[in-house]
Amino acid sequence: MLSGPDSFDEFVQTRGWALLRFAYVLSGDPHLAEDLVQEVLARLHRRWDRIAEMHNAEAYVRKAILRQFLSWRRRRAYREAVLAEVPEPAVFDEPQTRVLARDQMWQLLSGLPRAQRAVLVLRFYCDLPDPEIAALLDCGESTVRSQAARALARMRTVMAEKGLVGDG
Repeated sequence: MLSGPDSFDEFVQTRGWALLRFAYVLSGDPHLAEDLVQEVLARLHRRWDRIAEMHNAEAYVRKAILRQFLSWRRRRAYREAVLAEVPEPAVFDEPQTRVLARDQMWQLLSGLPRAQRAVLVLRFYCDLPDPEIAALLDCGESTVRSQAARALARMRTVMAEKGLVGDG
């Protein structure tokens, strides 16, 4: 990868949307996602020559976005998001059911602690194995597994409480 301002602009143009989608899945808020990506890219722009020489610059940027999301400075803004209540289950056609399921998933994810949410996003959205997640989060693989287990258990509990779990 080339270094210099042209390579930074090219990187942002080619990978910007993917980074924004990643931040959106982490945060669940389009405005916060934009802030996360913008802050990280602004901070990394100064050092882009060194970052561009790395084997995988995008992985480095994603890790920076993840760390910014998990940062204590973001906690207050993250908790201020207003969430709509879960709508009644739709019994109509398939597209409505998919939209409802997606909305319910967003609400379930938003109720998790940041670290648990990050583990689930990295595992299921980014399709990363536990060793890579552990490296990104600077923790042990057992911590990743326990965070994922706690998150999934919490989501199952909330789903049962809200009657979102089928009888089958």
